[in-house]
Amino acid sequence: MARLPRRLQHGDEVTLIEHLDELRSRLVISLVAVAAAFTVTWIFRKTIIGWLNRPLPADKKEPVTFNPLEAFSTSFKVAFLAALAIALPVLLWQLWNFLAPAFEKTSQSVVVRLVFAATLLFAGGASFAYWVALPAAIPFLLDFDSDLYRNEIRAGPYYSFAATSIFGMGILFELPVVILGLVRLGITSSAQLRRNRRIGIGLCIIAGVLLPGVDFVSTAVQTIPILLLFELSIWVAVFFERRWADQIAARREAFASTEN
Repeated sequence: MARLPRRLQHGDEVTLIEHLDELRSRLVISLVAVAAAFTVTWIFRKTIIGWLNRPLPADKKEPVTFNPLEAFSTSFKVAFLAALAIALPVLLWQLWNFLAPAFEKTSQSVVVRLVFAATLLFAGGASFAYWVALPAAIPFLLDFDSDLYRNEIRAGPYYSFAATSIFGMGILFELPVVILGLVRLGITSSAQLRRNRRIGIGLCIIAGVLLPGVDFVSTAVQTIPILLLFELSIWVAVFFERRWADQIAARREAFASTEN
């Protein structure tokens, strides 16, 4: 019976082969987690697709397919994205366990909380996309110039749009965790974030535009919460930066000494 990979401690000296062996083991665990989640989501794919149909009008609950492969490929993609979402806590935990030796013990408890927060934020972002963004975007898109077109919904594009929007929004809601992590590591600071606020706002807008949906309604609905999260992240960083002042200063001094 294969053993779980040993979690290295800060300061442990191991060979490159041991590092690679641990990485392989954690990748295997991650793949097994995704495969197990995919088995569940594939079995319940009709239920998941039924959930994605809810924003559609009553007369368009059965999108059409135009080729023999579209039904399978669409269901596979929806089930796979759902599996990634379900397996996300395991993936984050394996990533953290692999990176943990690079952090002092005083930092490790903080990172564990950030992993937990990242899972909650992903769930919040996915819920926002499902309950707010999609119900706002779908009716607008279907009603746009409806006197000129007969709008039939094709399964592949619609489910890809819906599933990718939900998954992508969940990822973008991780922004506060990313910013707090960078602040905790001393890579950036709340002062730098405030000075470069315009750049940050621009990047948030670009991220919102890159999400599925070309209409201004879905783009606005998706971008506004990202901007709010960015602004909130700055002030949360101010609060935690004061609590982490000693550790951040020590990390920056250590980094400066290595450069010299």
